[in-house]
Amino acid sequence: MPASDSDPGAAAEKPAAAAKAKPPAPEDKPFAEFVSDLLLPALAKEIASYGGASPTLLFEQGPMPVVGAPCWMVMGRLPADRRFWLCFTTDSINAPKTIAVAESGAQPSLLESFLIDERKMSLALIVSRLVQRLNGQKWLGAN
Repeated sequence: MPASDSDPGAAAEKPAAAAKAKPPAPEDKPFAEFVSDLLLPALAKEIASYGGASPTLLFEQGPMPVVGAPCWMVMGRLPADRRFWLCFTTDSINAPKTIAVAESGAQPSLLESFLIDERKMSLALIVSRLVQRLNGQKWLGAN
């Protein structure tokens, strides 16, 4: 009988090692990687699922619409030159967030809090609530 079969500690180490091999959650990725590699493609796919043209999405750091404070933002452009900005006050998906929207030819004039009551951020939550907000504007599909 091999020594490892008789050692109860060795059997306990195998499940622990398997648990450690679990890949990190998407939300645990570095902020810039999360937004560029996961959020932007998921958002584009969800918006396109409403039957319209794919949006133009950019991720950059710059002045927040309306107030000009520095932030990280996802800027989106939809057909008919409709634009939106999802702003993060710091480089974290858990940072306070705001959203601004603007119709064609207009500048955004109002910042709205975004996902302020959520304790745990996830990719699915951010995408679904942003798309819900854009659909509420009647900007997606055959509204």
